[in-house]
Amino acid sequence: MKRKAGSFIVLALVAVIAGCSSKGDVKEGDVAIEDRGTEADGGAVASGAAGTTDYAGYSLNDPNSPLSRRVIYFEYDSAEISDMDQELLVTHAGYLVANPGTHITLEGNTDERGSREYNIALGDRRALSVQRILELNGVSPDQITIVSYGEEKPAAEGHSDAAWRLNRRVELVY
Repeated sequence: MKRKAGSFIVLALVAVIAGCSSKGDVKEGDVAIEDRGTEADGGAVASGAAGTTDYAGYSLNDPNSPLSRRVIYFEYDSAEISDMDQELLVTHAGYLVANPGTHITLEGNTDERGSREYNIALGDRRALSVQRILELNGVSPDQITIVSYGEEKPAAEGHSDAAWRLNRRVELVY
C-alpha cells in the first residue's frame, strides 16, 4: 500500500511539473501575456516584467518614440485591451519602471451613450484595465492615478460612429 501511495505521489508531481513547463517561442525581452482575466479587467495577465529594453533613454516628447502614443481605444461597452495596445502598455510600463519618479494619470472616457453613472463606471473599468497591465509589468501602484470622466471630456464632438469611436478611450497623461 505504501508503495502504491508513493508511486501515485511521484506521478502527481511529474504531472504538475510537466503542466508548469513552457515550450513557447518567447525570446529574451519579450513579455508573455496570458488571457486569464475577464472582459472587465482587460482580459490579460502578464507573466513577466517589462523586457530588457533601455526604456530610460526613451523620450516622452519625441514623436518617433513609442511613448508618444498615449491613447488606448476600446470597443463599444468594453474594457478589453487589444493585443496591439497591450504591447504599447508594456513599453510604457518599461519606461515607468526605469523612471520610478515619473507618475502617470490614466483618464478613462466613454462615448455619450449610456447614463452618466454607467459611463463613469465604464471609464473607471477601462482605466483599471490599463492600470492592471502596467502593474503586472512592474510599475509601482504609487506611480499611477486613475480618473474617470465618463462622457464628460469627448475627444470628438458629434453623434456618429466615428466620433463615438474616438471617445471610447483611456488617455495616458504623464
